Amino acid sequence: MAKNVKTPENIESYGKNYSDDGLWSKIASVAKKAGLKVVYLALILFYALKSPDTSTADRTIIIGALGYFILPADLVPDFIPVAGYGDDLGALLWAVARVAKNITPAVKQQAKDKLHDWFGDYDQSKLNDIA
Repeated sequence: MAKNVKTPENIESYGKNYSDDGLWSKIASVAKKAGLKVVYLALILFYALKSPDTSTADRTIIIGALGYFILPADLVPDFIPVAGYGDDLGALLWAVARVAKNITPAVKQQAKDKLHDWFGDYDQSKLNDIA
């Protein structure tokens, strides 16, 4: 693998790109294009980050993954049709798996409530294979 290719193992370095405002702005601008699953995963990580029970190590993973999502010029640029959010989905899934113990029913519900704000009445069965 090339030296400059970003992998989940070093995704934490993207944390410098994270901010709450940056995340909300990114989601607002790409929600429909990125899709329900990508937005749901980002929201799950956001609400897990805000939980007082989340460890510092897990916060670092979450911030790195959300920073990667916010950054438009990542491994596969977001403007590329179909594939543009595939790498973001992979990074978010990896982070969710790593911090799964922090993803409580309350965190999931907060994410679903916010999804409803953006997507209206969505098909919740599309989220059954996630988290």
